[in-house]
Order: sequence, then structure tokens, then C-alpha cells
Amino acid sequence: MTVKKITVLCVDDSALIRSLMTEIINSQPDMVVVATASDPLIARDLVKLHNPDVMTLDVEMPRMDGLEFLEKLMRLRPMPVVMVSSLTERGSESALRALELGAIDFVTKPRLGIRDGLLSYTDLIAGKIRIAANAKMLPTKRITLGAPPVEAAMLGSPLMSTEKLIIIGASTGGTEAIRQVLQPLPPDSPGILIAQHMPAGFTRSFAERLNGLCRIGVSEAVHGERILSGHAYIAPGGFHISLARSGANYIAQVDQAPPVNRHRPSVDVLFDSAAKHAGPNAIGVILTGMGRDGAEGLLRMRQAGAYTLAQDEASSVVFGMPREAILLGATVDVAPVDKISDLLLNHLRSFGQRANRV
Repeated sequence: MTVKKITVLCVDDSALIRSLMTEIINSQPDMVVVATASDPLIARDLVKLHNPDVMTLDVEMPRMDGLEFLEKLMRLRPMPVVMVSSLTERGSESALRALELGAIDFVTKPRLGIRDGLLSYTDLIAGKIRIAANAKMLPTKRITLGAPPVEAAMLGSPLMSTEKLIIIGASTGGTEAIRQVLQPLPPDSPGILIAQHMPAGFTRSFAERLNGLCRIGVSEAVHGERILSGHAYIAPGGFHISLARSGANYIAQVDQAPPVNRHRPSVDVLFDSAAKHAGPNAIGVILTGMGRDGAEGLLRMRQAGAYTLAQDEASSVVFGMPREAILLGATVDVAPVDKISDLLLNHLRSFGQRANRV
């Protein structure tokens, strides 16, 4: 029985990159490059001709910028796209903008030794293409930096910020899912710790982007800093983040211990620390992502008395991580991503009412 291969269109203005991507993809038994294009206008015609399963797309190209092309593509002919971007400050911002526009994931081009560097990414690139081919294409909304966030009523109780913590884990599709969870939260929300699978060099731009969109403060976590209400702390790319105690205070631990579940940051590392140090005062949220990182940690959080949530299948780009958590019995509730903030706020208010009656 012949298995249908994943068909890929590679779009890059560099002939070397097009050649290397073709070599990488065609070396895999389950995928094949059906065409390459040096600019988006050629790519547009090739999409119509070949109807590929996945497109790899450069950002900076002649005749039309990759982001402009992506925006048009997602409006007129949505399809899974993996961005191929240089690791620069501008490149990281462009990659994040691409994810907002509907790209599934991104790969960073090596700065030096392009041929050997890119070939060393063979497994990474092939893995991202496989995930993209099976990812769900969701409708995208136009996001503008500096736009007023969705209004949310203040929680109105200091107990919310001093006793409770929100702990979030995500992978593929998570940058947009995290935005949708954080943006409606009021400025008196509990402190939030986030483990998002993301390479080094991108999390600072991600945090800055969220900081401009949310009413809470958002930043990369710093080792040893106190977890404050009204703030979210994102694990730096390539580092684990975990929760610890220093006297009466919660603090963030950031380190480069070995990867867990092949990831650093690992969601399980963060969730396990929350189960240990916060117990019933933690709220665990597992969002879209491939694999099962975080499922067992979320179960341990629930067993420690935490309220736990998973994103539902319909709103997940990739349902792997939430599905594994649900199958383990780790979740109290399952909800669309745009309803998760409401569930969080309702839980926090009910907790405050119970505390005030005591």
C-alpha cells in the first residue's frame, strides 16, 4: 500500500536555501517538494497548480514581503505554512507576526555555515512540516499593537493576587492561544507563569508583544524574581521555568537543567513545581501543542488540589497536549480558548467569595 506523501512548496529568494530545503525534505520517506519559488508572485501560481499540503515561506523577499503574502494567502486560500526566518530582532518580530497571521510554526536560518547549519536542522524541519500538515487551520483575527484590550471587570479582592497563581503550558499554536487567554485578564489578576515551547531569541519579543496588548505586565522570567500579581512571566527560550518559595513569597526559578520530554522549557517541569509549592492555590492551564509534555504534570496539579483546564479540540491548532491531559483525567474543565479567561475569572471570584465567608 502506497502512503500519500506530504507535498511541500518551498518559497525563498535564495537559490541555496531552496536547494537545501529540497534536499532536506526529499530525504524524508513521507514528504516531497513539488515545487520551489523565488518570490510570492511565482508561489501564488504554484499553489494553484500543485495544491501543496504545506508551504515553507521566507520573510524577506523581492516583489512582495513574505508577511504581506502570508496575510493574503490566509485570507484567500488558507493552508499550513512554516516560516523560515533569520534569527535577528527583526526576524523574531516577523516570526511572531507570522504566527498571528496564521502560520503554524517557524524555523530559524543559521547565520553562519548555512549549508551545514540548515542540514543539521533536518529532523527539526521535517518534524515541523509533519505537524503543519496535520494542524488545524483556524480563523485569524487582525491584531494591532497598542489596541485597547478586551474589557474585563476587576476581581476586586486582594486575595486573588496574594494566594492564587495561574500556570500555563503550550506548544505549537500556543503564542496566539496565550494571547487570547491573557488579553482579557484584569490588572489585579494573580501572578502567571508560562512555559511555551519556543527557541532562544524569540521569547523576549513575544513577551514585549504581549506586554503591549495586555492590561497585565508581561516579561521574560528572571531567575529568583518575586512573582507579583498583575504580571505574567514567560520562560526564556532554552530555559526551564519553575515555581519556588522564598519565605512567604513565590519566586521564579530559571535554569538550563537537561530537557524533559525533549523540551526546555518543559511544561511538566513547571506544572510539577506548581503542584509541589502551590497545591490548591494554583490554577493549571494546558493549551494547544504537539506531544504530551505537561499532561502528567497537570494531573499532579489536580491531585494536589489545583483547578485545571485544557483547551478544547475545536480551538486547538494541534490537540496533542490537551488531549493527553484529558485522557489522563488531569482536567477539571475543557473549553474553547476564547472562554478560558472567563473560567479563570469565575473560579477566582468564587474562591474569593468562599475566602471572605471564612
